[in-house]
Amino acid sequence: MDATVTLYDWAAGALAVRDDCEVVETELLAADSFLVASGRALALGLHRQRFAESAAEQGFDDPAALDAFWEAGVALLPDDGRWFPRFELVRARDALRLRFRLRTAPPLGTDLVVATAARDPRQVPHLKGPDIDRLNVLRQRAQRDGAQEAVLLDGGRVSDGTTTALLWWRGETLYAPPFEFARVDSVSARTVRGVAAALGVPVEEEAVRPSELAGVTLWAVNALHGIRDVTVWVDGPALGHDPARTAAWRSRFAALARPLR
Repeated sequence: MDATVTLYDWAAGALAVRDDCEVVETELLAADSFLVASGRALALGLHRQRFAESAAEQGFDDPAALDAFWEAGVALLPDDGRWFPRFELVRARDALRLRFRLRTAPPLGTDLVVATAARDPRQVPHLKGPDIDRLNVLRQRAQRDGAQEAVLLDGGRVSDGTTTALLWWRGETLYAPPFEFARVDSVSARTVRGVAAALGVPVEEEAVRPSELAGVTLWAVNALHGIRDVTVWVDGPALGHDPARTAAWRSRFAALARPLR
């Protein structure tokens, strides 16, 4: 089922449904999305903080307007159903504008097939938003190869997915790519690491080539699907799987969702 989308512009201190007759070329500068299910969302404060920091870095210098915009967007979110809203900062006609997309959530999954991206086209890899279209092209190419997601490399080492962050297990230790690698600071990965800290699970950084992940349990995490088990790496390493651990952590992750209001 295709998602339905309503686009709102922020103007004069309020959100208004955008006039579809207005055709304006825009450049996406910052974006943030999260799953809303039955009026509950996970780590909403972290998403808000990341969007505010990205917008400020991109030149939006009115934090009061940004706060009001965010609150107005959250107020539009229904208390029933599943939604995947997106808060945006765009450049249109050489001016910065705030926009909000109220989108129904697509079907959710529990597993994922990946393939290695042939290149990394990102121009602003540490910000969420500017490279979304470029990453979507990579993901579409991966889909033609039988995968659902492309894995980005940094100097030949595993860095990120086009729409996910990657984490993996070696024994009782959870691993992540080094923080200095070029990638967005994933709210979902931060949440998983927080769960690990609460449980006393060691978390380490590791710079690895895809071949060095042979046999590990590999997770792809994001704000839409939560934790997904990577079942197959096309033309890549044969992965291990721990269904019981993955199911338990998916439940812990989902349990952190809180009411929007």
